[in-house]
Amino acid sequence: MTIPDPFPRRMSRPPVAATPASGPAAGAPAAAAPASWRWRRAALLLSGAAQLITISALQSADPLTVTWAALLLAIAPAPLAALAAFAPARIARVAAPLAAVVLVAGIVGEIAHTGLFFVPALAVMAVAAVMLRREGS
Repeated sequence: MTIPDPFPRRMSRPPVAATPASGPAAGAPAAAAPASWRWRRAALLLSGAAQLITISALQSADPLTVTWAALLLAIAPAPLAALAAFAPARIARVAAPLAAVVLVAGIVGEIAHTGLFFVPALAVMAVAAVMLRREGS
């Protein structure tokens, strides 16, 4: 009866000869993410954070007055930004400017309360929309 080795030996692979196909680009994905995707994802995060602030302000002990702008900012920015971030490029080219328009309308209507929280999301979404237009042409 033999006692098994507690640490089995590693199996080694034979060395691979360096070929042009085995360089650093060989393991890269076929289609990299477009440059605007980072901006769209950042707009999603900023829109979601500001939307949560607006929702909590509407549900607080001293709630905001429920207006069309407050409801618009409580409902629309994050889903539109998610559509712009994760939809195919042809849909994202429509969703990004639409999200920017919704943000502008909400900011104008709620400038005195929670509208200013959406300004960073608007700036990032505007950059993403411009980059999307450039990628499409």
